[in-house]
Amino acid sequence: MITEGIREFKKKLRDSYVVGPFSKSSDPAFIEVMGYAGCDFVIVDLEHGPNSVETVQNLIRAAQVANTFPIVRVKENTPSVIKEVLDIGAGGIHVPQITGVQTAKEVMELAKFSPAGMRGVDRFARAADYSSMDKFQYFREANEAVIILGLEGKEAIEQVDEIIAVEGIDVIFAGPYDISQSLGITGQFDHPRVAEKVSEIVEKCAPKGIAVGNFVETVESAKKWRDLGVKYICYSVDVGIFYDACREIFQGIRRE
Repeated sequence: MITEGIREFKKKLRDSYVVGPFSKSSDPAFIEVMGYAGCDFVIVDLEHGPNSVETVQNLIRAAQVANTFPIVRVKENTPSVIKEVLDIGAGGIHVPQITGVQTAKEVMELAKFSPAGMRGVDRFARAADYSSMDKFQYFREANEAVIILGLEGKEAIEQVDEIIAVEGIDVIFAGPYDISQSLGITGQFDHPRVAEKVSEIVEKCAPKGIAVGNFVETVESAKKWRDLGVKYICYSVDVGIFYDACREIFQGIRRE
């Protein structure tokens, strides 16, 4: 179990903010490098990446080696997918396609052991140190895993009040594109009304101890949303960051 890491991550979310990338890599070295570079977390992307549960297990190990927090974005909200990544030691799960309060409740049911939920029980998992942990300690501490819900579309954004009333949510991930669509200005993520909506969501989530997160691709954008109260800042994707760095280096060398 990585309970200590989970508690440290949650404390930083409460007290400050966290920054990290999505990752499509299947190479543990990439995860280690990002950890040594200082990111607070890495989101191993099963929804849009090439990984499997087998490869993700080693990516989680690499994150732990480099002292960065391992989060897995699952493909979908199903019992097998959520249970598998928690069993192999993910410190948090990022669940996409939350369309309303009912899907939010389903995640809690699948991600937590009784009495908080009905997650399938296995005390021989990697997350339980392969049964070397006291089973009751494991069941109790496993329920501390970070739960991040990705709101999808207009309907979900409009149900924020109902969704955040569901107990156990740590982060609401509401990207600017989804918010712009909910406001009828699809794609205009720099529109002042989008910033107003983000601030409104932050204000609603804060009293419940829920952080708000979104996706950014520039340092300037990250600072903007941070200043608006966004605490879970997902900065680009590892392959995109690598591409940008390579392009800048090689184009710079070729410039006369």
